[in-house]
This record gives sequence, C-alpha cells and structure tokens, in this order.
Amino acid sequence: MTRTDQATGDKPRRQALLEALRASDAPLGVTELAERLDIHANTVRFHLDALVEQGLVDRRLEAPTGRGRPRTVHTPHPGMDRGGRRQYHLLAKILLAQLSTSPDAGAAAEAAGRNWGSYLVEHIPPPHRPGAAEATQRLTAMMTDLGFAPEADGDAAESIRLRQCPFLELAEEYSSTLCPLHLGLMRGALAEIRAPITATSLEPFAEPDACILHLSPSRSTGMGTRQRRNRST
Repeated sequence: MTRTDQATGDKPRRQALLEALRASDAPLGVTELAERLDIHANTVRFHLDALVEQGLVDRRLEAPTGRGRPRTVHTPHPGMDRGGRRQYHLLAKILLAQLSTSPDAGAAAEAAGRNWGSYLVEHIPPPHRPGAAEATQRLTAMMTDLGFAPEADGDAAESIRLRQCPFLELAEEYSSTLCPLHLGLMRGALAEIRAPITATSLEPFAEPDACILHLSPSRSTGMGTRQRRNRST
C-alpha cells in the first residue's frame, strides 16, 4: 500500500473519531472511543495523535479523582474543521473575472500591485539609496520569493526574463488584468526602495518560455511609499 493509499484509508477513521467526539457530551478517552467505534485501542491512539497534531482535537489530563494516574481525555477543538478542501484558485478566478469587467481593470490591477510591491520588497534604511545593480538584485530577490524565477541580463539589467509564473493558468486567461498587476508589483517595489531604475513595461509570453520585464533609468528617487505614509501620519 502506498502512502497516498494509506492516507486515503485513514480519513474515514479519523472522521469517525471526530464525529464521535463531537457527538459526546463529555470528553472521551482512548478506551471509550475504541469501544464506540469497535476498533483497536492502538489504532485509536494512532489517529488521535494525528488529529491532535493537526489541531483538530484537544488532549488533556482530567483532574485526579483518587489513586492512580489521571485519565487522558480528548475533545474536538472548537471552530470549523480546517481539514477541508481549499478552492483558492477558484476564488482568484472569480475575483479576476469580476475585475476584468471594470472599464479601468488594468489600471486598477496595477495600482493594487504597486501597493503590494511596496509591502513585499525587503525594507532598506531611509538614508540608503541603492544603485541600479543593487536595485536589480533586490527586485529579483522579491520575484524569486514569489515564484517568478527571474533572470536578469546583467548586474544593472535593462531587462529581466521571468521563467515561471506562479499564476500561469490564470495569466493565460486573464493576462490583461493579471500582467498589469505583476508590473505594478515590480514598479511598487522599485519605488519603495528609491531605485534609480523603474519597470517600464512587461511583455507577457514574449518568448516561448518567458515573459520579459523592461527596465530604464527612473526620473525620481524620492521617498518610498511606506515612508510617504509614515511622513503623513
């Protein structure tokens, strides 16, 4: 039996344990659960350990009532079951589809990207002004963390190839919205670190295996977004 098969087979028993705990008016020990589900106590312990580790079940010792060791009991962790399936891809698709109907969808997406780019880039001290090479390195570091696999054409690059897209399937369908968001991310990051370069344009799927970001000298290297916010508060 493979690990995947075993994990699939474990789910019904763990679900049964959770349901038994939720149906009980009082905390239950291993022996009680084994009797209720008609399975071996060691099997109950194995699955309870996994449920406790996942944060779905709480384990504690009961207050002593006499001689002997206090009994270990279990209760379901309060709140919604966090072991369910996630549909973040569907959520992103719904939001992108809605945004794409806006007359200014690209501009709105770029503005959102700028805000997040200023937040995601590594902070630098206010007196420090990076050169073009350092700014390129900081930008590629952020894009690497985000999963774009960037390749700059030199230390002070004029272009950066993005070999991967962490939102590839969505970008293929909603490039007119998602690609401006990516461009905004990079523009916001460069503005935040007061870089002497700016992201002028992003060519989606310019090559069979890459998008290309074009860079050029920037006109202004004033305060970054976060610093302007701090100055105004």
